Amino acid sequence: MTQGNDFDDASKPGPADEPRLFTALLRPHRALNRKGFLVLMACVSVISFGAGIAFLWMGAWPVFGFFGLDALAIYAAFRIYDRRARASEEITVTTSEIRVRRVSPRGDVVEWAFNPLWVQIDRVEHAEFGIEQLFLVSRGRRVSIARFLGAEEKASFLSALLEALQAAKRGPTYNPVM
Repeated sequence: MTQGNDFDDASKPGPADEPRLFTALLRPHRALNRKGFLVLMACVSVISFGAGIAFLWMGAWPVFGFFGLDALAIYAAFRIYDRRARASEEITVTTSEIRVRRVSPRGDVVEWAFNPLWVQIDRVEHAEFGIEQLFLVSRGRRVSIARFLGAEEKASFLSALLEALQAAKRGPTYNPVM
């Protein structure tokens, strides 16, 4: 076998070297940034401490501890919320593949690759609420995508993805002017 017959030649262009027709990085919606979280926790702490002091003066000293537990529970809930917001999903379409890369809140990475010529997009729609779920389907595999998006955002995402898939099915274009 000669050097020219080697299929694993790194100098040949592969899917990573191809121009991207579509790329989307999806993340869960975050209502508060870091500064907003600190302001909220400061307000909750001041209110809880003030109300706890009022009950302490009235002689109901155990209530003071419950106000502290309330503030701690709100803090813990927002920390869990912040941890779950670390998840992401990246969808990339080139002329030779569709790649879905999902990162869990823990940092675990799962990837799927599909041929854009054979992939179909399946959707679950509700008459009143719009698109509820989107799936990429190919060769018996069904992968849920765009789970973080709302119904209107999924509709916009779907139209952009369909446009990119049509471009991928047309194949690469040759532009001699470049």
